[in-house]
Amino acid sequence: MESLNRMALELVDEAIDFAEELNVAAYELDSEATVLDFGVETDGGVEAGLLLAELQTAGLATVQTRMDEVAGAPLQYVELSTDHPALALLCSQKAGWELGVEGFEGLGSGPARALVAEEEEFQRVGYTDTFEFAVLAVESDELPGDTVAEHVADLTGVETGSVFLPTFSTASLTGSVNVASRVGELAAFRLTELGYDPLDIVSVSGSAPVAPVAGDDETAIGRTNDALAYGGRAHLTVREEFDRFDELPSTAAEEYGTPFERFFDDADWEFEEIPASVFAPAKVTVDVVGGPTHVLGATDEELLAESFEL
Repeated sequence: MESLNRMALELVDEAIDFAEELNVAAYELDSEATVLDFGVETDGGVEAGLLLAELQTAGLATVQTRMDEVAGAPLQYVELSTDHPALALLCSQKAGWELGVEGFEGLGSGPARALVAEEEEFQRVGYTDTFEFAVLAVESDELPGDTVAEHVADLTGVETGSVFLPTFSTASLTGSVNVASRVGELAAFRLTELGYDPLDIVSVSGSAPVAPVAGDDETAIGRTNDALAYGGRAHLTVREEFDRFDELPSTAAEEYGTPFERFFDDADWEFEEIPASVFAPAKVTVDVVGGPTHVLGATDEELLAESFEL
């Protein structure tokens, strides 16, 4: 497989070329790094969220919206499918880079992670990227500056002028759309955390409702995670049977049924204090090639309606 960052760079170019149509903005920092505002000081939108999801998966996934309902209310859903789940989801889309640089706080996802390749996913998959450009999507309520760009450049081993930072707030339409695209990644990550070989996951598809845009990041983080854990559905095609598939959906967690905003409040917004088992889709189908098909979990529209204030 060629460089994930090279493939993502083509989508960065598309975002820059069509910035006005996407309701996003691109500008160069003093360090010559490029920041793309996908929904911090700009409006962003549905198309921006979809393109950002493509960028985060290095173009190895198909992303689209459809109309469906939650508790009788018509809402948009995001669907994402990939036949390269190990690379697209675990080595690229996963938000595994915590950015804390001189007062800036953000969460990084996208193919720049593969240039560092220190997370366990890269050892499991056996992939490391080498490229002269780095593309890191940043989830934050503020836009990154030169210190963040220099930090990313240092860790990825590229020139600062070769760093691209598409950035969005969770409390934006781009954020709601983008987080909804992560259902398949949650399923793939949860399965590998249970001990399954990521290279035996053949294909992954996911679907989740787009949470109504909240007025602040804390509410937005709660709503978007509820959309995944209580409304997200995933389908996985895998090569081998496994005796822990029943632990895959969020319904398997003892804490299932608690809104995420309450989880975060109880944990003083320390993500690592929240049980990992709740970060999973609500309902999952696992299709074993040449074997059984497991249907697990259930959605909770009543909790979603409360979370979304429908």
